[in-house]
Amino acid sequence: MSTSSIPSTEVRAPADGFTRRPGIALIVIAVSELMVALDATIVNVSLPAIQRDLGFSATDLSWVPNAYTLAAGGLLLLGGRIGDILGRRRVFLAGITLFTLASVFAGLAPDASWLLVARALQGAGAALTAPNALALVTTNFREGPERDRAVGVYAAVTGSGAVLGMIGGGMITTWASWPWIFYINVPVGIAVLVLTPRFLNESTRTPHRLDLPGAFTSTVGVAALVYGLVQAASEGWRDGRALIAFAVAAVLLVSFLIIEPRTREALTPLHLFLSRNRSGAYAVNLLMIASMLGMLFFQTQFFQEVLNFSPLRAGLAFIPMTLVMVPSTQLAAKLMTRFGPRPVIASGALVAAIAAIWLSQGLSADSGYVDTILGPLLLIGLGIGLMMVPLTAVAVYGIRPEESGAGSSLLSVTNQVGGSLGLAILVTAFGTASRDAARSPEGATPVEQAHHVLAEGVVGAFQLASIFLVAATVLAIVVINAKASELGSAAPHGAAASPPPASPAPAAVPPPVSAAPPATSATPPATAAGTAPAAEPAVSTLNPGEPASR
Repeated sequence: MSTSSIPSTEVRAPADGFTRRPGIALIVIAVSELMVALDATIVNVSLPAIQRDLGFSATDLSWVPNAYTLAAGGLLLLGGRIGDILGRRRVFLAGITLFTLASVFAGLAPDASWLLVARALQGAGAALTAPNALALVTTNFREGPERDRAVGVYAAVTGSGAVLGMIGGGMITTWASWPWIFYINVPVGIAVLVLTPRFLNESTRTPHRLDLPGAFTSTVGVAALVYGLVQAASEGWRDGRALIAFAVAAVLLVSFLIIEPRTREALTPLHLFLSRNRSGAYAVNLLMIASMLGMLFFQTQFFQEVLNFSPLRAGLAFIPMTLVMVPSTQLAAKLMTRFGPRPVIASGALVAAIAAIWLSQGLSADSGYVDTILGPLLLIGLGIGLMMVPLTAVAVYGIRPEESGAGSSLLSVTNQVGGSLGLAILVTAFGTASRDAARSPEGATPVEQAHHVLAEGVVGAFQLASIFLVAATVLAIVVINAKASELGSAAPHGAAASPPPASPAPAAVPPPVSAAPPATSATPPATAAGTAPAAEPAVSTLNPGEPASR
């Protein structure tokens, strides 16, 4: 999208290049990130209303969140690299513009296809916005307490976005109508477009190249895989379109694996996966996100369709999970520094697995919120909170400073792609269980039968989610072996004596996790694949026991 129409009026930057009004600059960045984070979940509570108005099937409905997360996750690394080349502020503004316009189109959607296209455009806008928003922190806030506060606020906003999206979606759907969950972005987007040129300085451009073949094969390949899974869920595994989608996915993903090692500036440096700790963290994170987002998706359906909760009440039903999750992240940071990341991650995955098993065994059309669902929700919040901090620490473990942006961005990509892929797989289990339940009618009325079919489908999805989480527990125990003393070093070996080169430039890295983070959630902050000034070395997490990635 052209950025020629973006306002260019700005306040002259001070001599040191940092913003003169850090408070306002931080508000602009935080609001933009909150808007992007909210839209990943704000539709969940509104899905029944969207389904009724636009005629989605039960399985195709998963494309409403998936279209957004697939586009955002697939283009995230590309969005950060474009910001390096064209300027972070310029690309950030282009992303906000695209996101705002796509929100208008989503609210005006007259049918399902229109809405899915608009959601994909929103995801593309988010992919341009999110990595460059965090990258702008590094170029607008001075290193030290000022930047630490900015990163902390960014993390808190990102962490709270998922839950606020559920609550906000319920409030808007109850008091207005579902199109307003998209229209609400318009005044916010316009405000960000007006304030950004005045209070955020542009970054220095760097001579990178775009890895378009890698971006195309990875994004379209994963999209084809997800489409095949959703199609198989509704039509069966022998469906022709599903089989074609699987074939296309296989060809494109194999092509991606062939292309990336031969690309000079690959979006995904595959050698980062050679570290067992890092690969283990990515795999565990993907399994955790795949199960958690799918479970939240189906719980929302159960709340409204079976328990007859209003959209607002359905959103509020997730608050207990959040109240447990936030303090558990603080506990995880302390436990990790004492015992290392492996037992903390494994414990969190095991607790979440117990919650999934509890739901899969106890949930039925006659279940209530307090007697059946509240306990597992509390365990889910505890499990997620225990896992996220050490997973983030291990993900950037042993990475050279100049590759830290790619390493931490890959964790964000596993969040987006893992959520889409996991939801598609769980939808397949949901569809199979629902069809089996429909062949064995229960209930005296059509409504009771519909509740039985939905409940059995949800149970099938939760059973598969529990398998994911058990696998995550085993992976954490077997693969991750990093020690507490090797993580979160604020003064890594050689960092002071040897600043990283300007190209490829280092990216923003999360603050050291040896101290409790300001806030965390099921979705960690997207870390930019952007560029920090050469005079300000990025924080590294090199450990003495494992060689840095080559």
